[in-house]
Amino acid sequence: MIKPISTIIAYAFLAGVALAEVSADEAAALKSTLTPMGAEKAGNKDGSIPAWTGGYTTPTPGYKKGGRRPDPFASDKPLYSITAKNMAQYADKLTDGTKAMLQKYPDTFRVDVYPSKRTYVAPQWFYDKTFENATKVKLSGLDNPYAVGALGGIPFPIPKNGAEVMVNHQLSYKLEQVYERAKNFTVNSSGQAVLVSHYENYFTFPYNTKGVNVEDGQWWYKVRSTNIGPAIRAGEAVMQHFNVNEDKTLGWIYLTGQRRVRKMPNACCDTQLSFAAGILNFDELIVFEGDMSRFDWKLVGKKEILVPYNSNRTMVPSKTADVITGAHLNPDHVRWELHRVWVVDATLKPGKRHVSPKSRYYIDEDSWYALLGDRWDAQGKLARTMYLLPVVAPDVPAFIRSSFGLYDLIGGNSYLGSLYNDESVQIRVEEKPFPASTYSPDSMASEGIR
Repeated sequence: MIKPISTIIAYAFLAGVALAEVSADEAAALKSTLTPMGAEKAGNKDGSIPAWTGGYTTPTPGYKKGGRRPDPFASDKPLYSITAKNMAQYADKLTDGTKAMLQKYPDTFRVDVYPSKRTYVAPQWFYDKTFENATKVKLSGLDNPYAVGALGGIPFPIPKNGAEVMVNHQLSYKLEQVYERAKNFTVNSSGQAVLVSHYENYFTFPYNTKGVNVEDGQWWYKVRSTNIGPAIRAGEAVMQHFNVNEDKTLGWIYLTGQRRVRKMPNACCDTQLSFAAGILNFDELIVFEGDMSRFDWKLVGKKEILVPYNSNRTMVPSKTADVITGAHLNPDHVRWELHRVWVVDATLKPGKRHVSPKSRYYIDEDSWYALLGDRWDAQGKLARTMYLLPVVAPDVPAFIRSSFGLYDLIGGNSYLGSLYNDESVQIRVEEKPFPASTYSPDSMASEGIR
């Protein structure tokens, strides 16, 4: 059973109703009993979840910027492992999707549970903005929810409804400028992994940039993604400018066969993504991303759940093949920990359509990242489960997302995205902004390779 939210952050909230803003007295907890991001600072009663003491900021010796990111916790040993045989013992700490994976792949899938470490850290300016937001930022409404009046920081550090929690997830801290190279794979029901894209990405997060002006700060993030493989897809490119208000999001695509840039419709929701071979829907990126208008968002409460966390170990192997086992990630290279998460249910609004009319999301209280998500189909069957692997980057210092993916629990297919193992450059945090032309449709057309 999901336990009540802490009395510090308990509110009388109703699904579908936006309540009063946070008072100055309530916001003061962000400087005492809550972390600067709104999490409970204290650990849990039995000590299995520690207190937050500022995050992990000790650089790993020998790490070179942009190179293969090491695992600072490599010497840790699992406290215990969960399999299909003993999962009933830990049922109250497992999501429905994790239980389904244990049952579907009893011989290969397991959950190795390590000591919990509250490593989250962000810049002080982001904490300061979060404190300012607590008493001034408003939700646009529940028809098309987004943050109004936020410019950096978590918009709703003391949330009062599910929509606010999900907006926090979308606007969580994700650095300022990032370059990355990685590969995306699909795995069919026979366990055969297929490379569907080998890409390089340029990311800029105006909303997460210190001192950004109001106009630029409304851009949640900008991304330019170019395929460098496999050969049949080399040269394809996609560019998107995501707005805090999803209705204003823009996108373009470069098609090699046509040698021209075309404007994309505002893709969202259950539109299938081409680079995921149709397995992943648009709003399943990083567990959930994009348009929230089709669903009612209910804040169920907070619960202690086993989630992927501090999973630098996934990035350490030098071959992608080492981190894929059959239809899922190799359990040897995934770290799970016990953490408190916000639980949010999404239910399709009357008159709207979506292949997944019901979903449930688990959002980390420290980072506001959605780490796990489950989706049910129109027949009420649990059909899909999504994951996100966060990693520590103490050299920044920061806590960032890495790989993410989806398991199709009915068809047996999976999407294993953003695997960095074959790359000499993985996630490189840039100190200087990329040129403005990086995100220009004209430059994407002029730089087309074929």
